[in-house]
Amino acid sequence: MTTPRIPSLRDEDMDEEQKNAVAPFRSAPRIDNVGRTLLNHPALMTSWLPFARHVMFETTLAPREREILILRTGWLCRAEYEWAQHVRFGKAAGLADADIANIMAGPDAPGLALGDRLLLQTADELHNNFRIGDALWNQLVSHYERKQLMDIVFAVGQYTLVSMMLNSFRVEVDDYLKGGYPALPA
Repeated sequence: MTTPRIPSLRDEDMDEEQKNAVAPFRSAPRIDNVGRTLLNHPALMTSWLPFARHVMFETTLAPREREILILRTGWLCRAEYEWAQHVRFGKAAGLADADIANIMAGPDAPGLALGDRLLLQTADELHNNFRIGDALWNQLVSHYERKQLMDIVFAVGQYTLVSMMLNSFRVEVDDYLKGGYPALPA
């Protein structure tokens, strides 16, 4: 990736509005480049965060299911930052290296469990067609409750948005995330 288009703000470069927007996160071990980039528009950041929090932490999906959707979306969008971050989160949610390889390979990977295959197909259909077709929807309905179906669509949509932001603004992968994950294809 080349030079960021929108800078990742350092503490000393923040104005009062930016310092106020980041104040709730000061107890975190670090403020990542994503947050430091979004601080260039504090009102946008603080408006977007409740939705992002729902998708990541308050979803009706199991963490493993959520991470399959997020990782496949990051892979399809070629979002290196998203991929690097969520390989870590995915492993913490129980994904093994073989699962990560299957996510990269997609819904036609051999030996996939039905649930994993459905999630990968869903991420692919939403990415490629901006909707879930009837055949796949009917399969999903037999495995997921209504709120989960909604959370599936919003997870892919949220991380498509995040991937677009990361790629367009050229957000740099934080040093602690570099290495330790399979590289995205060019």
